[in-house]
Amino acid sequence: MDVFTYLAQGLAVAAQPGNLLFAGIGVLLGTLVGILPGISPSLTVALLLPVTFKLDPTGSLIMFAGIYFGGMYGSSTTAILINTPGEAASIATAIEGHRMARAGRAGQALATAAIGSFVAGTLATVGLALLAPVLVDLAVQFGPWDYFALMVLAFVTVSATFGDSTLRGLTSLALGIGLGLVGIDKLTGQARLTFGVPEMLDGIQVTTLAVGLFAMGETFFSAAKF
Repeated sequence: MDVFTYLAQGLAVAAQPGNLLFAGIGVLLGTLVGILPGISPSLTVALLLPVTFKLDPTGSLIMFAGIYFGGMYGSSTTAILINTPGEAASIATAIEGHRMARAGRAGQALATAAIGSFVAGTLATVGLALLAPVLVDLAVQFGPWDYFALMVLAFVTVSATFGDSTLRGLTSLALGIGLGLVGIDKLTGQARLTFGVPEMLDGIQVTTLAVGLFAMGETFFSAAKF
């Protein structure tokens, strides 16, 4: 019951007019910056960090939350309108949302993304507050075999989305695994698939890759029509 008490107290603090204003400003700023392709929600928070210097800790955290969720929604705007996801989580939005935009339903796609972000963010926040102690106890018990089972489950889940062409799906899966292996191994500290290039030690950023694939592809497709 203590969790519900603390959650109710947090909601009461967040519902104060001043804090609601901070949240609204954060969402607006996060959306405006998050629209820029390649800028992830975490980078949006880092860029707008100086805005909260004069605020109290509670107002700063609330504005940070608004900036983060605004950045998450802002990245879906470019994904829907110009088929360029602002970060990796908007790739699915680009696939379906841009198709709706080309069919003249861009407004409905943007509204669906906004409502979905609000509902999912609310449920995820409440669920995390309620289940965090249980998840922490479960996570610390994970061993190598558990991580291996998770990876197998991920591959099986991806294989269910291959569609009609299994070969293209397996090729995309293998290519994604290969790109994900580039960089320094977090467990051993050994360099993998860097081929002696220092710039590849940090790995290949998913956001950069997604923006490059979708943005360049859409640019070439648009240029080919003119």
